[in-house]
Amino acid sequence: MDGSVFSVFALAALVGGFVSGFSGFAMGLVVSGVWLHVITPMQTASLIAGYGLLTQGYGIFKLRRSLDLRKAWPLALGTVIGIPIGVGILSYLNPSYLRFGVGVLLIVYAIYGLVRPVFAPMKIGTAADIAIGIANGLLGGLTGLGGIISTISCQWRGWPKDLQRAVFQPVLFVSFVVISISQAAAGSITKETLALYALGVPFMVAGLWSGFRLFGKINDETFRKTVLALLLLAGVSLIASTLSSLR
Repeated sequence: MDGSVFSVFALAALVGGFVSGFSGFAMGLVVSGVWLHVITPMQTASLIAGYGLLTQGYGIFKLRRSLDLRKAWPLALGTVIGIPIGVGILSYLNPSYLRFGVGVLLIVYAIYGLVRPVFAPMKIGTAADIAIGIANGLLGGLTGLGGIISTISCQWRGWPKDLQRAVFQPVLFVSFVVISISQAAAGSITKETLALYALGVPFMVAGLWSGFRLFGKINDETFRKTVLALLLLAGVSLIASTLSSLR
């Protein structure tokens, strides 16, 4: 990797870490659009999972005083169940149409949330949380966006921003654990990928640190709108990737 390519790779890692530090998710969404132009898709997928363990682990540590595993475990359990099911379904469905449909739904939801007042808080029971987690894992297995539904469900409850992140970040961490184990078993984590990972860690950590500093200075409404804006970006990205693959 020459200097100019590495600069692009490192800058994407820095920005991805910042977004994750600020919002708690969407690192993969940010870096994939850049990395897919400079490294292979397999390396991109492996690095996103590996850095996901780093970013979510860092977030869990920073928010450890707000952690409530009683709220997080049903979503995490459902996600673990849903991921392999979603991966298996890929053999029977055309993922392009699915990504397009999910993209449209995310755009509609995000725009609706941005133009209307805050949602009235919802009470969601354990069984429903497990079902939400399964849907979260299914979507992750089908599209690679493993934390979208769990993040949205935390918004529905009207929790403060620290509690939202203290719940959906452990769920995302569990998702990345499952994905990383699957990648290791499939032999897709190479020495070259590990070397790239090591090179990018300082930039990812620097982004994380700066993103968390900014997160500590915003209010709940700003966080809500930031999450919705990132969901909107995720929807646009899914539609764009679908249209590109159909050309």
